[in-house]
Amino acid sequence: MNTISSLTPNAASRNMMLEMNRMKDLASGPLAGTSVLPAATGDMQAGSEVSFHQIFSQALSRVDNLQQDAEVRQNAVEMGESDDLVGAMIASQQASLSFSALVQVRNKVASGVNDLMNMSV
Repeated sequence: MNTISSLTPNAASRNMMLEMNRMKDLASGPLAGTSVLPAATGDMQAGSEVSFHQIFSQALSRVDNLQQDAEVRQNAVEMGESDDLVGAMIASQQASLSFSALVQVRNKVASGVNDLMNMSV
């Protein structure tokens, strides 16, 4: 007998919810906390000032850390020290995406500065 047809609607929704929760847990596992930008402003103390320079420097260091981690993982796979090819590829894609996002921010800032410089007074 087919297991799907033997489930009641409540059991099917319960199984679906369990599967969705399992997938959510997997998704928040090793990739959690890899955001390039600092956490939301709720983490900052009230009254503390944060400059663009500080935020951009933190983002730069996080991108650098992601790239170094990806390189270490790729080297470990290439040397046969690790068989985590999937983890190495995910780390590589995270580093690439982080770098692309950082370049986009840099380009937007440069464009904004150029627009300001070209404004007539």
